[in-house]
Amino acid sequence: LPCTLSDSPTSRQPVLRRVFPFCSLPLLSTSLIMAASVRTSSSLAKDFLSFVNASPSPFHAVDECVKRLKDAGFKKLSEKEDWSSQLQPGLKYYFTRNYSSVVAFVVGGAYKPGSGFNVIGAHTDSPCLKLKPISALSKAGFLQVGVQTYGGGQWCTWFDRDLKLAGRVLTRDDSTEEAQLAHRLVHIDRPLLRVPTLAIHLNRTLNTDGFKINEQTQLAPVLATQVKAQLDAAPAAATSESASSSSSPHHHPLLLRLLAEEMKCDPQQIEDFELCLADHQPAAIGGALDEFLFAPRLDNLLSSYCSLRALLEYASDAEAVARETNVQTVACFDHEEVGSKSFQGADSTLIDHFISRVIESLAPADMKLKNIREMTYSNSFLLSADMAHALHPNYTEKHDEKHGPAIHAGVVLKHNANQRYATSAVSAFLIRQVGKMADVPLQEFVVRQDMGCGSTIGPMLSARGLRTVDVGAPQLSMHSIREMCGVDDVDHYYNLFRSFFRNFTALDARLEVDA
Repeated sequence: LPCTLSDSPTSRQPVLRRVFPFCSLPLLSTSLIMAASVRTSSSLAKDFLSFVNASPSPFHAVDECVKRLKDAGFKKLSEKEDWSSQLQPGLKYYFTRNYSSVVAFVVGGAYKPGSGFNVIGAHTDSPCLKLKPISALSKAGFLQVGVQTYGGGQWCTWFDRDLKLAGRVLTRDDSTEEAQLAHRLVHIDRPLLRVPTLAIHLNRTLNTDGFKINEQTQLAPVLATQVKAQLDAAPAAATSESASSSSSPHHHPLLLRLLAEEMKCDPQQIEDFELCLADHQPAAIGGALDEFLFAPRLDNLLSSYCSLRALLEYASDAEAVARETNVQTVACFDHEEVGSKSFQGADSTLIDHFISRVIESLAPADMKLKNIREMTYSNSFLLSADMAHALHPNYTEKHDEKHGPAIHAGVVLKHNANQRYATSAVSAFLIRQVGKMADVPLQEFVVRQDMGCGSTIGPMLSARGLRTVDVGAPQLSMHSIREMCGVDDVDHYYNLFRSFFRNFTALDARLEVDA
């Protein structure tokens, strides 16, 4: 910012209004001014880089969450088992579904039947290119991989990028008397594929007509040339009997061999997989003052990361857990980008089954559960966390003039009268109070009335009986292969979630709406 730390708050306001002309905050705090005026690179942001770089697919994102939960002493549960003898007040647990959704929770030490759940909901998936069930393509001397688009990505940004491959693989090993079946993750972390653009000399109208893509014919990435692949196959066959016989009508033998080498198995053992492409360039902190995060999948792995970190911090405080009555929860769902209607999506049985099983497991054996579920839902609250649209300096006309969230200016409260977001005056008020308790600034967002509005998991879970607020950290380039946000907003996001787990139950008890 073009001001010095010795400037008075009053003298800063004209400058700040030029820098943040659409900021909805009536007065930017001195702490915000100072934070935005110095070169900062928070430890949280650096740790997030490690998290997102290790999470090229939803399966890997869940795996990273699980590693951190295990390290913090959370006990693993299985939906296939009875929980009634496993759950106790004051303890912490997690479970996964499809290994692409994860729920972690801490039961308050003072929990009683009918107590609520304080839930932060996020999602693990991002727009990407996924391999087709039959992916082998050969054209014009190239081996290509057939892909299908997942979610509403900015597919033009996937061209001319070095792409890697990640996901899960199902294997079968017949070397033993009983075939060994395995579910394994794979991450080929090198520039493996590329979708090349057409030269401007062959596409003279590109800059006048725009970058138009036929997703069926022009989005297939190149794996290798046919000549090199054939030459490479001969020595591979000579050193591996299985490699010489490995051929699939569905996928290039070269692709299967690369997967097998990464997993240290035989190509013949690969039965099926779910693989997606991802940008090989690692996430980084950048900008002249190291104030930005440049990363893939900010939407919505930043929400998943910050909520998980906040829960881990809360769980480490034995006194806070002991006096808590509610169940503090983080739920990171798959398939938000495609509507959430799936086995592991937010619009599934996952949250309902989870809450019901916890209620039943913690209730005394002689207690009748009539009305307990309804009481629990009424005492519960969902903080739906999904990234928000920051005001773009080159497209300021795309925001409502009074609702242009700024990077560094705080967590965004999302509003929509048509319930594309589930925020109400009551839920917004409560979260503003939560933010004040941690000195976290908040700002408001409403989409322009002549534009459509996106949505989140908030409305669908609110319809189940959970009071809900929709929030997000401001970012640019949403749904691009490379997105950006502010380093300071990582801290804002985390501190809001941390305050939510520590303060919301007591705060909620002080406000009665339906008395």
